[in-house]
Amino acid sequence: MAAAAAAAAVGGPQQSQPELPAPGLALDKAATAAHLKAALSRPDNRAGAEELQALLERVLSAERPLAAAAGGEEAAAAAGGGGGPGAAEEEALEWCKCLLAGGGGYDEFCAAVRAYDPAALCGLVWTANFVAYRCRTCGISPCMSLCAECFHQGDHTGHDFNMFRSQAGGACDCGDSNVMRESGFCKRHQIKSSSNIPCVPKDLLMMSEFVLPRFIFCLIQYLRDGYNEPAADVSSEKDLNKVLQLLEPQISFLEDLTKMGGAMRSVLTQVLTNQQNYKDLTSGPGENACAKKSHEKYLIALKSSGLTYPEDKLVYGIQEPSAGTSTLAVQGFAGATGTLGQVDSSDEEDQDGSQGLGKRKRVKLSSGTKADQSIMDVLKHKSFLEELLFWTIKYEFPQKMVTFLLNMLPDQEYKVAFTKTFVQHYAFIMKTLKKSHESDTMSNRIVHISVQLFSNEELARQVTEECQLLDIMVTVLLYMMESCLIKSELQDEENSLHVVVNCGEALLKNNTYWPLVSDFINILSHQSVAKRFLEDHGLLVTWMNFVSFFQGMNLNKRELNEHVEFESQTYYAAFAAELEACAQPMWGLLSHCKIRETQEYTRNVVRYCLEALQDWFDAINFVDEPAPNQVTFHLPLHRYYAMFLSKAVKCQELDLDSVLPDQEMLMKLMIHPLQIQASLAEIHSNMWVRNGLQIKGQAMTYVQSHFCNSMIDPDIYLLQVCASRLDPDYFISSVFERFKVVDLLTMASQHQNTVLDAEHERSMLEGALTFLVILLSLRLHLGMSDDEILRAEMVAQLCMNDRTHSSLLDLIPENPNPKSGIIPGSYSFESVLSAVADFKAPVFEPGGSMQQGMYTPKAEVWDQEFDPVMVILRTVYRRDVQSAMDRYTAFLKQSGKFPGNPWPPYKKRSSLHPSYKGLMRLLHCKTLHIVLFTLLYKILMDHQNLSEHVLCMVLYLIELGLENSTEDESDEETSVGGPERCHDSWFPGSNLVSNMRHFINYVRVRVPETAPEVKRDSPASTSSDNLGSLQNSGTAQVFSLVAERRKKFQEIINRSNSEANQVVRPKTSSKWSAPGSAPQLTTAILEIKESILSLLIKLHHKLSGKQNSYYPPWLDDIEILIQPEIPKYSHGDGITAVERILLKAALQSRMNKRIIEEICRKVTPPVPPKKITAAEKKTLDKEERRQKARERQQKLLAEFASRQKSFMETAMDVDSPENDIPMEITTAEPQVSEAVYDCVICGQSGPSSEDRPTGLVVLLQASSVLGQCRDNVEPKKLPITEEEQIFPWDTCAAVHDVRLSLLQRYFKDSSCLLAVSIGWEGGVYVQTCGHTLHIDCHKSYMESLRNDQVLQGFSVDKGEFTCPLCRQFANSVLPCYPGSNVENNLWQRPSNKSMQDLIKEVEELQGRPGAFPSETNLSKEMESVMKDIKNTTQKKYRDYSKTPGSPDNDFLFMYSVARTNLELELIHRGGNLCSGGASTAGKRSCLNQLFHVLALHMRLYSIDSEYNPWKKLTQLVEDMNSQLGNDEQPEVPILYHDVTSLLLIQILMMPQPLHKEHFTCIVKVLFTLLYTQALAALSVKCSEEDRSAWKHTGALKKNTCDAEKSYEVLLSFIINELSKGKLYHEEGTQECVMISPIAWSPESMEKYLQDFCLPFLRITSLLQHHLFGEDLPSCQEEEEFSVLASCLGLLPAFYQTEHPFISASCLEWPVPPFDIITQWCFEIKSFTERHAEQGKALLIQESKWKLPHLLQLPENYNTIFQYYHRKTCSVCTKVPKDPAVCLVCGTFVCLKGLCCKQQSYCECVLHSQNCGAGTGIFLLINASVIIIIRGHRFCLWGSVYLDAHGEEDRDLRRGKPLYICKERYKVLEQQWISHTFDHINKRWGPHYNGL
Repeated sequence: MAAAAAAAAVGGPQQSQPELPAPGLALDKAATAAHLKAALSRPDNRAGAEELQALLERVLSAERPLAAAAGGEEAAAAAGGGGGPGAAEEEALEWCKCLLAGGGGYDEFCAAVRAYDPAALCGLVWTANFVAYRCRTCGISPCMSLCAECFHQGDHTGHDFNMFRSQAGGACDCGDSNVMRESGFCKRHQIKSSSNIPCVPKDLLMMSEFVLPRFIFCLIQYLRDGYNEPAADVSSEKDLNKVLQLLEPQISFLEDLTKMGGAMRSVLTQVLTNQQNYKDLTSGPGENACAKKSHEKYLIALKSSGLTYPEDKLVYGIQEPSAGTSTLAVQGFAGATGTLGQVDSSDEEDQDGSQGLGKRKRVKLSSGTKADQSIMDVLKHKSFLEELLFWTIKYEFPQKMVTFLLNMLPDQEYKVAFTKTFVQHYAFIMKTLKKSHESDTMSNRIVHISVQLFSNEELARQVTEECQLLDIMVTVLLYMMESCLIKSELQDEENSLHVVVNCGEALLKNNTYWPLVSDFINILSHQSVAKRFLEDHGLLVTWMNFVSFFQGMNLNKRELNEHVEFESQTYYAAFAAELEACAQPMWGLLSHCKIRETQEYTRNVVRYCLEALQDWFDAINFVDEPAPNQVTFHLPLHRYYAMFLSKAVKCQELDLDSVLPDQEMLMKLMIHPLQIQASLAEIHSNMWVRNGLQIKGQAMTYVQSHFCNSMIDPDIYLLQVCASRLDPDYFISSVFERFKVVDLLTMASQHQNTVLDAEHERSMLEGALTFLVILLSLRLHLGMSDDEILRAEMVAQLCMNDRTHSSLLDLIPENPNPKSGIIPGSYSFESVLSAVADFKAPVFEPGGSMQQGMYTPKAEVWDQEFDPVMVILRTVYRRDVQSAMDRYTAFLKQSGKFPGNPWPPYKKRSSLHPSYKGLMRLLHCKTLHIVLFTLLYKILMDHQNLSEHVLCMVLYLIELGLENSTEDESDEETSVGGPERCHDSWFPGSNLVSNMRHFINYVRVRVPETAPEVKRDSPASTSSDNLGSLQNSGTAQVFSLVAERRKKFQEIINRSNSEANQVVRPKTSSKWSAPGSAPQLTTAILEIKESILSLLIKLHHKLSGKQNSYYPPWLDDIEILIQPEIPKYSHGDGITAVERILLKAALQSRMNKRIIEEICRKVTPPVPPKKITAAEKKTLDKEERRQKARERQQKLLAEFASRQKSFMETAMDVDSPENDIPMEITTAEPQVSEAVYDCVICGQSGPSSEDRPTGLVVLLQASSVLGQCRDNVEPKKLPITEEEQIFPWDTCAAVHDVRLSLLQRYFKDSSCLLAVSIGWEGGVYVQTCGHTLHIDCHKSYMESLRNDQVLQGFSVDKGEFTCPLCRQFANSVLPCYPGSNVENNLWQRPSNKSMQDLIKEVEELQGRPGAFPSETNLSKEMESVMKDIKNTTQKKYRDYSKTPGSPDNDFLFMYSVARTNLELELIHRGGNLCSGGASTAGKRSCLNQLFHVLALHMRLYSIDSEYNPWKKLTQLVEDMNSQLGNDEQPEVPILYHDVTSLLLIQILMMPQPLHKEHFTCIVKVLFTLLYTQALAALSVKCSEEDRSAWKHTGALKKNTCDAEKSYEVLLSFIINELSKGKLYHEEGTQECVMISPIAWSPESMEKYLQDFCLPFLRITSLLQHHLFGEDLPSCQEEEEFSVLASCLGLLPAFYQTEHPFISASCLEWPVPPFDIITQWCFEIKSFTERHAEQGKALLIQESKWKLPHLLQLPENYNTIFQYYHRKTCSVCTKVPKDPAVCLVCGTFVCLKGLCCKQQSYCECVLHSQNCGAGTGIFLLINASVIIIIRGHRFCLWGSVYLDAHGEEDRDLRRGKPLYICKERYKVLEQQWISHTFDHINKRWGPHYNGL
C-alpha cells in the first residue's frame, strides 16, 4: 500500500510546493512531521503522500552543491562557498530523522523500534584486526566465527577453540544454525524468539517506508555524480575518497538504522529490493535536468566498465554492436551466442596480452548459459540494492558501505536477494579487482562479504541452481587467468602451442586471484554444489582447461656456463598458485568422492583429465624423450589424475585398469614426474648451482609439509601406478637413464660418462637408488589407512627432532581442504600422538635458555617404527636425515641394542592393495638384477665413486626383493637343469631368489683403451684352453640399459600401433643413441666367476675386515629357519644387513641354503689381489699418515672442547652455588705476603701496584629493586578490572622519600643528608664475574673493540665490553687496592684496650684529614671509576640537597652506594643471614675493593668535628641549651638518624685498612643508639595506660646492679624523659584508632626490640664478613639475633644461653646511659614542643622490609588480554596499537606509541627510567611476551604464559588458551632481583628510545 502511494507520489504533479515555507526559515520540523504522519494515516492519503514527496524532493536536493563540489570542475566554487554544503547536509539528515520519528523524539523512536527486534542472530560485523573466536567443535562451516561477547557467554569448556585476529573482517555467526551447532549459541541467541515478539504497529514504521526510498535514491545520485572514470593520473582516486568522506554521515545514518533490529531491517529490505520503487525513481530522465544528468553518468560508468546496459539502444536510438562481440568473436562457440572473448576495447590492459590467443581452442560454455548474453558482459540493474552494489564495487568496496551491506544480512529475504546480486556482479568484481591499485585491501573486503554468503550450504545451493553460480565462477576465473598467459617453452620451444600463466605478472605475484579462488573452494565444500560440478561435463572440460594453464609454468632451464645474473623469485607465486588455484579445489572435490555411489564422478574427472593431458602432450610436441636440462615442478593435471585414481581405488572400489589409459600414454605420463625426481637429485648434487639459491628453494618447497601431499606424493604415486603397469625392464632402465648414471653401471673399473661430471656421479647414483627404494617401499596411497598414514608421518617428524605440539601440527601434511576430515588437533591426531610420543615438560636451566614442552618418540617407536624411507621423503633439509640417524644411533647405544654406527634399519612394509601388485615386478626383472650385481661387484673391487650409502640402498633393494618374492620352492627345484640354459647369458629367469645363486663367469665390457682390463686380457686369449672355455661358458653380452629401453619402447609402440598403419615414430636424436659410439672404446672380456650370493659373502668379509667371517647361523641353530624374526638382526650395520639378507635367501629356497654353505666351505680366496706399485704405496702411506694426523687433531680438539665446557660450566652458572671457582681475591693464605691477581688478557700474574694497578671486571647498573620492597609478604596483584588500582605509597622507596623530605622541612639541610641513606631508587649496584685484568691491558682491549666493526650487542663508546675470559657483560673496571690480604689477620688479634681508649682512637683517626695520595695510575683509576659510578644513575637519584652541587650530596651518594650493595646482597641471600656463608651472592663480591674506592673519596670531605655524630654518641655536652640559641634550623636529633647510615659514615671516614677492634668499637657504640631508638619507638606505639605502668615498674628497678642492661629500666627512663616534651600529648580519639590494641607482654616487647635491631645487625655482619674475611655462621631463624650479636662481639664470650635471650644484654654503654639518653631525648623534646605529630612519625622507623616481588599475575592469560587490549591509555586516551603493562608497578603504557612520546623518548623507555632507573619489565599484551629494557638496550625475554602443551604463543598467532607458568615467572623475578638480565639473556639490541 505504502509503496503504491509512494509510486503515485513520484509520478504525481509537483505543484503542491507553495504552502511550505522555505527551508532557510526556522521550521518546526517536529510539528511538520507530526502533521504529515497524521495526513498519511488517513485512509485516503493521496494528499499527504504528495505533500511529503514535495518536502523530500526539496530537502534532499538541497544537498546538491556537495555533489558538484566532489566533481573536480566546480571545486573552486565550493571552496569559496564556505560551510554551506556541510550545513545543508546536516539539515537534511535532521529532517529525515524527524520524519522517520513522525514528530516524536528520534531516540525514543529508536528505542521503540528496538523493542520489536526478533534478534535470533547476532550478526555483529567487524573489520580487520578485530579479535574474534573460532570453535571447531561447534562449527559446521570451517569459516565460523564468534565475537568475544557471544563466545564468553556461550559454554565452550573443553572445546577445540582459538582466538584470532581477523585478517579481512567478518561477522558473528551466533544464532545461525546453518553455520554452527545450536549447543554453542550464547545465552542471548539461544531463544528462538519469533513467537513472543509482538507484531509491529503499522504506524510506527509508516514514515520510514515513505522516506527511505528517496533517501537511498539521493545517496545513489551522489555516488553517480561523484564518480569520474579514473584516468591515468592518480588524482582521481583522491576524488573518490573525497566523495566517500562527504557521504560518511549518510552511510553512517543507514548503518545506525540497520542496528535498530529486525523490524527496521525488513523495511530497508523492502526498500532496497522493490523493483517498482527503483524504476519509478530512476527511469524518469525527461523531467528533471539533474536526474537526467545523473542517469547519463550512470550509463557512462556502465559502458566504461566494459558492460552493456541492454536497453541503451532504445534510449539513445543508436544501433551499435553489443560490447560483448569484440575482436575475438565467436570462434570456437557452437551455439552459444555470447562469448568468452575480450572485453570491450576500452579495457586496454586486458587487450594486448591475450590478442594472440585466437589460435587456441576456445572453451564451450556449459549448456547452462543457453543463448543468454555472455556472463562477462551484461549487467542490468532492477533495484536499489543492485545499483548500490555496483557503486560499492566501482568505489572499490569502501569499508562503511561494506559494513552497511553486511549489517543487513540477518534479514533472510535480504540475504537471498543480496547473494543473487553479488553473483550477478561477480564478473564485474573480477575486472575491478584486476585494475585496482590496492588489490590487497579490496581482496579482503570482497572475501569479508563472500564468506558470509557462500559458507551457508542452503544459500549456495539455491544460487547455484537459480543463478548458475558455478558457471559464473569458473568462467570468471578462466577469464581472469587468460589475461596473463605466455607461450610455454617446455620441450619444443619453437612449435609449442601450449600456453601457461606468467608467474611474474602482478596477478600471480600479488595473489590477486585469491578472493575468487577462495570463494570457489568455499562453495565446493558443500556437497550439493560439488555434486553439480562433478556431474556437469561442460564445467569439467572448462575447469581442466583452466588447470592446464598452470601445467608446466615457471620452467627452469639449467645454466651451464655462468651464474644467472638475476635470481627470479617467481617460484613463490607459482607454488602458491598451484596450491590455491589447483590443489585446493581438487581436495575439495575429492572430499565428496568417498563412497561407492560416487564412482561416476571419478570417471568423469579422470576422463577429462586424460583428454587434457593428451592435448597437452600434443601441444608441446612430446614423443618420448624429455628435453634435457629443463624442469618444471608444476604438473597439476598429472596430480589431479593421480589423486582421483588413488581415491577411486581406496574409497570407491573402482577397478584401476578401467580408468587407466594405454601403455603408450602411461609411458608419457611417467616422464615428467620422473624428470622432477631426477632434477631433485641434480639440485642436491649442486648441478644447478649456477641457477642461484632459488632453485634450491623450489626443491625444498616441493617436499615441504604444506605442499608435499599436493605435489611430491601424487607424483610418486603416479610413478608407482605407471611402474605397476609398464614393462619393468623398461621402467628400471628409464630411471637410470633419467638420473644419467647409465655409463657408470659397468663392470669395468673405468668408464666415460658423456652426460655427467665425475664429481656428480656418486650423488646421482645414490639419488637413483634412493628413488627406487622410495618408489618400492612407500605405501601412502597404496593401501595404508588414514590413521596409519598419520602415524607414519608423525613418527618421521619426531625421529628427525623433538617437536612442540604446534610445530607437529604444522609439519604433518593435512589435507589442505578444511572439510577433509583430518582437522588439526582432531581426536585421531591426539590419540596417535600419545601412542607414539612422550611429553617432555618444559625445563629451566638456570643459565637462561627456556625450553618449551616437547614431544619425543617412545623407545618402542625407535625400536620398531623408525622408517628412514619416510624420513628421507619428508626432509626439507638434508641435515634432518642425519639428525634422525644420530638420534637413532644414540637410542641404540643407550638401550644397549647396538654399540657401533648403525645403518638405517629395514622396516617391513604393510601389504599392497591388490590393484598395485604389479609394482613388485620391478624387483624381479633382469635389468635390476644386473644393476645390483654390477654394483655389488664394483663395491667389492673398490671402484671409484661408490659409497656406503650406495651399498646400503643396494642391499635394501635386494631385501625388498626377497620379502616380495612369489616363487615356490617346488617349481624352482625342477627348473635347475643347470645354469647353462640362459638366454642372454646374464640371468636365467626373472626371480631374484633364483637369480641370486646364478654364477656369472665372464662379462664382455666396453672400456676405454687406457683401462687396465685391456692389457690384462691379452695373455689369457693365447691359451687355447682358455678360448675354449670362453666359447662354451656363454659370455654375457655387453649390457646397455639404453638399448634395452629403446627396444622395449619400440615393442610397446608397435603393439599399440599395429591396428593403426604402423607409423614409424621419429627417433629423437639423443646424445648417446648407441652405446659405445665414442671411438676410443674397445671391448674387453672380464673373468668374474661370482654370483650375487658369493658377492654378499665376500662383502661380509670385507666389511668385517676378517677372512671367513661369515658362518651360516643355521648350522648351529636350526631353530633360526623356523622362526626367522630375530630381534638380533633388526638393528645393526652393514654386516648385520648382509647376514639378514643371506638368512632370508636361505629361508626362501633350499638351493640357496646349500649354495651358501658351499661357498663358505671353500676357503674364500682373499679379495682379488691388486698389484700395488711403488707409486700407489706412496699414496697409501700418505693416506695413512693423513688419517693419523686427523685422529690426533680430533683428539686435541675434543680435549680443548671439554676444557672449555668445564670452564663454561663453572663460570657461567649464575644460580648454583656448588661448582663455583672460589674467587681469587678472597683466598688468602697467611704465608703469602701480597695478594696476587691473574690478568685474563696478558695471562701474567702478580700483585696490584700503584703504577700498574690490576682491576676487577665489573658491571655497574642503577637499580630500583630495593625501592620495591614492601612490608607485606604477599605480592600485589596485576589489576584486571577498572576498580583495582595499584598505589605505590607503601613501597620502601616512597617511605624513605617521605622521611627525607620531612626531615628537610624542619632541620638543617647538610645534617639531614647525613641522617639517611638514598639509593633505594636508582642506587648503583656493582657486580663482578670475579676476573681481573691489568688496567692498561683493559684499555688496549677497549681500543681493539672500538676498531672492530663487528655488530656487537653493546656500545663500546659507553665503556661497555664483555669479560675477555667468560664473556660476561661489563662496563667498568674496579681497581684493586695494593697491599696484602693478610693484613686482616694481623689486625684481628684481640686487644686489651679499654672501650674508652678505642673511642678516642677512632675520634682521632677520623679527625686526620685524608689527602689524595700522589698522582699515581692507581689514584687516577680510582677517580675515573668513581666518575663511572656517579654517571651510572640519573641526576635526580643523586641530588637530594636543597643547594644543588653541594659536597654533602656527593658524601651522601658515596656511602649510599655501599649501603645499596650491602642491602642487595642481603636480599640475594633471602633477606636474612640464617644460611650463613653458603650463598652465591657472597662468592664473587667486590665489596672489599668498592669500599677502598669509596673510603678514599669520602676522606676528602672531612666532617667538621663540631658536627661529627661520633661526638654526640660518645660524649656528654655540658650545657644542653646552648645548642638551641642559633636562629638557623637545628641539626637532626641523633635519635632520628638512621643507624646503618651512621655505621657506614663512621667506617668510611676511617683510614683504610681498618683495625678490627675499631670496627667492633664503632658497632658497640651504635648499638646503644639503635636500642634507644627501638625503646623510644616502642613507647610511642603503645597506649597511655601501658606507658604509665612501664614507667612505674622500671623506676622500681632503677637501682639494681645491671640496671643499664635492663630494658624495663631504660624504657621507663625514656618514657619519663620524652614525656617532658609534647610527644605523647594531644592523644585525640583518632590517634587511638591508629595504635594497634595489642596487649604488650614481655615476650612481644622483646620480639619487637629484636626485630627493630636485626636489619642493622645483618648489614653489619655482612660488612664484617667482607672487610675481614670472616665466615658467617649459619643458624635457625629464631636465634639469628643472638648468633649475629656474638659474631659481632656485642655479646660477651662467657654469655650463657640457658634462660631466654634478652637483647638488652648486648648493650655496652660508652658513657653513663641515663645521662646520654637524657641528652638525646632533649634534642627531640625541643622539636616536639612545636611539631608533636611529625616528631612521633619520625621516631617510628619501619625497618621490617620483606623481599621485593613482581606483580602477581592471573592464572589465565585471557583475563589480562580482555581487560588490557581494549583499554585506553591514560596519557593520550587512545587505545594503543601495542599496549604493554609494567610488571613491577602495573603501569599501562603504549609501546612504540608516538602519541605518548616526550622529548624523543617513547613511553616504555621513559617509564623504565622512572620506575626502574633504566630497567623495565613489560608484558606486551598483544604478543604475550615479556620485553626487558636495560638502559639503552632491550631484549625479548620470552613468555611466562604457556598453552596446555607447554609452548609459548608469541603474538598470539595460535590463539589457544594460555596459562601462567610459575617456574618461568620465578626465573624472571630471580633475574630481576639478582640483576642478571645482562648476563643470562643473549640477544640484546639497541632501542634508540623508540619503545
